[in-house]
Amino acid sequence: MEKDRKTYIPLRTLMPLVLALVLLAGFYMGLRLRGPGSGSTGHSFFSVGIDRHNKLNDVINYIHDAYVDTVSREELTEEGIRSLLRSLDPHSSYIPARDFRRVNDPLMGSFEGIGIEFNMIKDTLVVIHPISGGPSEQAGIMPGDRIVMVEDSLIAGVSKSTEQVRELLLGEKGTRVNVTILRSGVPDLLSFELTRDKIPSHSMDIAYMVDDVTGYIRLNKFSATTHLEFIEGLEKLRHMGMQQMILDLRGNGGGFLDAAIQVADELLEPGELIVYTDGRRRPRTYARAQHQGRWQDQPVVILMDEWSASASEIIAGAVQDNDRGLVVGRRSFGKGLVQEQVQLNDGSAIRLTVARYYTPTGRSIQKPYDEGEEAYFSEFMQRYHNGELISPDSIRFDEALRFETPAGRTVYGGGGIMPDIFVPLDTGDNTFFNLVFNQGHIYTFAFEYADRHRASLERHRDARGFVANFHLDNRSYRDFLDFARERGSEPSTPISSETEALIRANLKAYIGRNIFGAEAFFPVLHTQDPAFHRAMEALENDELLATLR
Repeated sequence: MEKDRKTYIPLRTLMPLVLALVLLAGFYMGLRLRGPGSGSTGHSFFSVGIDRHNKLNDVINYIHDAYVDTVSREELTEEGIRSLLRSLDPHSSYIPARDFRRVNDPLMGSFEGIGIEFNMIKDTLVVIHPISGGPSEQAGIMPGDRIVMVEDSLIAGVSKSTEQVRELLLGEKGTRVNVTILRSGVPDLLSFELTRDKIPSHSMDIAYMVDDVTGYIRLNKFSATTHLEFIEGLEKLRHMGMQQMILDLRGNGGGFLDAAIQVADELLEPGELIVYTDGRRRPRTYARAQHQGRWQDQPVVILMDEWSASASEIIAGAVQDNDRGLVVGRRSFGKGLVQEQVQLNDGSAIRLTVARYYTPTGRSIQKPYDEGEEAYFSEFMQRYHNGELISPDSIRFDEALRFETPAGRTVYGGGGIMPDIFVPLDTGDNTFFNLVFNQGHIYTFAFEYADRHRASLERHRDARGFVANFHLDNRSYRDFLDFARERGSEPSTPISSETEALIRANLKAYIGRNIFGAEAFFPVLHTQDPAFHRAMEALENDELLATLR
């Protein structure tokens, strides 16, 4: 969610809405009961004096004092705050004190814990990778280790959720936790005492060279560290010879507004408008590129989809509206609201929508939300039923929201960023692939394969060697089909060559990720990625690139 700044301000200075919310927690006004009466039904009736300026507080007090069952005043207050904010828009929200760090730490670029990437496989926590430099790596925990106990709590085979396990492993820096590990090939359980520490939360999944001149960077969110990570990835690829770039923002739901502005600044010339914000009680504020961008002249393509939102849309809008580059994919989510986070004195926080943002041509890309929160967040299904995800001809734009870029390209507001090059959702006969993927069979088989063949796979030495030289043999592919069949996933028709290629690529990608990480994952997936291939084609189209500055 967007926040143009994180503020800690005296509650007396908040707008009346927030004052009302805080008063809910004050509880200094009691109900004034004006005398009991009784009716023939046996009910007791009270006349309740309500202060029209503090009605919510009086109602909560009345419920707490008179309700037939015991209720928590704190829970009533928090639910009242949630409901009040939910009635405003889909992005204004309340964060209870108990959830504050869990919600905010990823956007601040770090969290405190033991430093592992893990997954739950058959009710067992399996270490995928210990994070470099973290407590687990320093203690000697290895990929493939199974954590079976945390302190005295058994976590293996007891159906704990991923969130429950995370809560056991996370904790304040400097605190200690004992974990018990089962390691393949070691007969006895291993015990480790780990001291929790600050663990970086990366927003850049990967930066790699696709070929001799094309670099690829993927960002998964916009956090406090995103700009620095982006610069590091950009400089690494420049030194490797990058002359054109693909910036992948698919699935990136946003984050800090400032982080998006900083990244966009690297792509634009000084003085070019990136975004502006405007609110009823917030003055219009313009953000322009201020520096000589590290990538302000070379070709760039932005990849987006229906889950690209908020900060991602700011970058795509700035690139598109300044005729700086091309946007490839499908229409983005359509979030053009800016939230300001205010921390309350009990440790909880409110994220309140205080402004809308607009792209350089003046577009508001916020999609409508007047039909309620459920319809708003499930609008993706409406796009699917309308045929929009298959053909751009199914999209209907409001001509009143038509805008024009400096080069004369037509763009529209009113709900997301429409790409320059549309890539439809794959509707080929991939029913069986979708089945085995959604059931988790590909991931599980790939993990077990990597676990059994770890020593031989590591002989590839690095991700580049794995991507170039590993091939899933036919026997292993048949083993996978048997694996899926044993779990109830049977193809209803003969598997096409396209579906087989997709399954093989995903198996290889997940096997590679379990051994070598993201650099053995994304390059393999890209071999079967239509949007990625369209981006590469666009970068090779000199006539198309000539329409840009």
